[in-house]
Amino acid sequence: MSVQPLRKPAKPDWRTQLAEIGPRIATEGRACDANNSYVGANIKLLREQGFSALAVPAEFGGAGLSRTELAEMLRTLARYCSSTALAFAMHTHPAAAQVWRFHNQKAPVEPLLKRIGTDRIQLLSSGGSDWLAGSGTATKVEGGYRVSGEKIFASGAPSADLFMTTAVEQTPEGPTVLQFGLPVKSEGVSILDTWDTLGMRGTASQTVKLDNVFIADAAVSVRRPAGKWHPSMHLVSMVAFPLVYSVYTGVAEAARDIAVEAAKKRTDPSIAEQVGEMDTELAAAQIALDSMVAFSETAQPGPETTNVIFKHRTLVARSAIKTVELAMGVTGGAGYFRSMGLERLFRDIQGARFHPLTEVPQRRLAGRLALGLPIDG
Repeated sequence: MSVQPLRKPAKPDWRTQLAEIGPRIATEGRACDANNSYVGANIKLLREQGFSALAVPAEFGGAGLSRTELAEMLRTLARYCSSTALAFAMHTHPAAAQVWRFHNQKAPVEPLLKRIGTDRIQLLSSGGSDWLAGSGTATKVEGGYRVSGEKIFASGAPSADLFMTTAVEQTPEGPTVLQFGLPVKSEGVSILDTWDTLGMRGTASQTVKLDNVFIADAAVSVRRPAGKWHPSMHLVSMVAFPLVYSVYTGVAEAARDIAVEAAKKRTDPSIAEQVGEMDTELAAAQIALDSMVAFSETAQPGPETTNVIFKHRTLVARSAIKTVELAMGVTGGAGYFRSMGLERLFRDIQGARFHPLTEVPQRRLAGRLALGLPIDG
């Protein structure tokens, strides 16, 4: 009698999982927004359900989703809770960047990917606040550096495990940005309660303070000139922003659905035209996002890719914000009441304005490339 091999369980379907846990996430998200508190319970639930490992290759304990699938996941998650989706995007995009480095550069990131896949650690990023210039100070000592500084906009800080950040060393060649990973529980690391904002209140995008923290030489993954474009920053641009702006598109879609249901109860003869204007604006956001995600999936990091990504980022932000503004008009006075849920989405969508590259530096980058000028000018 032959022995039949054990059947490998089917890969978990995030769509089914999210449909099951989504209502819990939505309820917790509303409470956190009202209390100005962190959506930590939602992030914990997503980690327990394996969502934090969705980007990681299967051989390291993850699900091996493409960035297109990750974008769809975050867009869907945002329709349940925008703060949860945005905080989770700030773990997902650095994880996805490490996966790209593993596949395309043979970078030695297997230990980190295994920790994300198996131990389900949560990454924390300060990239949006540091950006090209970096921030903080790095002083060379034996075996490494002593680093100090305050890092704003660190979404998901209260529950994170590994902080992906920078510090600036003064070298004979000029200010040099060091990029490194730092355990959040390291001596000298503290989280300052600074996040009291108009929208995205549940992200707990607190300030992380580094006070004379030791960073070993081996922890530094990149050294780059401060204030200059570097291949590592082109990679961040290519991977991160399609994922982050998937969240804002999901917020706009949620606002549209609330507005349409409200419009069905209105007798204003112009309501169909108003809804049509809103839906047309939303289509612009969706088309721009889908184009950006598809482009990023096969592109290679570099100045031209970064230019394409940030032009799309501007288009998505403009149309997503406009969609929610139009949704407020469609609902009339009813949308002014917090109970409808649209007021929160109106506040949350404003965050789309502030991620790099904001419109002025984005236009400058696009114009300099079009004119054949150096992008660091």
